[in-house]
Amino acid sequence: MPFTLPKLKYAFNALEPYIDAKTMEIHHGKHHAAYTANLNKAIEGTDMEGKSIENILINLDKDNKPIRNNGGGFYNHSLFWEIMSPKGGGKPTGKLANAIDSAFGSFESFKEKFTAAAATQFGSGWAWLVVHEGGKIEVCSSANQDNPLMPGIGCGGTPILGLDVWEHAYYLNYQNRRPDYINAFFNVINWDEVSSRYAIGKEEVKE
Repeated sequence: MPFTLPKLKYAFNALEPYIDAKTMEIHHGKHHAAYTANLNKAIEGTDMEGKSIENILINLDKDNKPIRNNGGGFYNHSLFWEIMSPKGGGKPTGKLANAIDSAFGSFESFKEKFTAAAATQFGSGWAWLVVHEGGKIEVCSSANQDNPLMPGIGCGGTPILGLDVWEHAYYLNYQNRRPDYINAFFNVINWDEVSSRYAIGKEEVKE
């Protein structure tokens, strides 16, 4: 079956005032929809048909730009919608909170490092919190629609939190004020979802 654009679990305006409805409508209905359609075109008639997006990205040939760009765009945005919620914000708890304290010293130190990764990513890209087998976590960033599942991009692990810093993700509301957008993002993070992804990701072994 071809990949399909995932439905949002909340209304376009549900994340306001942090992320505005018009940005959400365009981001999901235009940008993510285009990545989805172009990914399906790129895999049609290849041995990638029928495989999961994770399998495709883990085994990616980086020179295959249509798959790299559109497969990354499909996966990254699918995760992005899931790790945000109108009831988000606050801090993580439980094992994820312990892992953050172990890796960064405190939640505040993690927030500073994640914010720096997002703010200093030159041009378009993403900031990530990733987990490795065994539970170790780290922050990194990637350009364009690259992500940590892809081999050889200098940012490995299983993504459990990602922030889109392409201008289309924030420019209508924040213009060139990327730091304001990054700060606002922490008010909509769905830490329950991130914690669930952490629990699964620390047990996974990459193919």
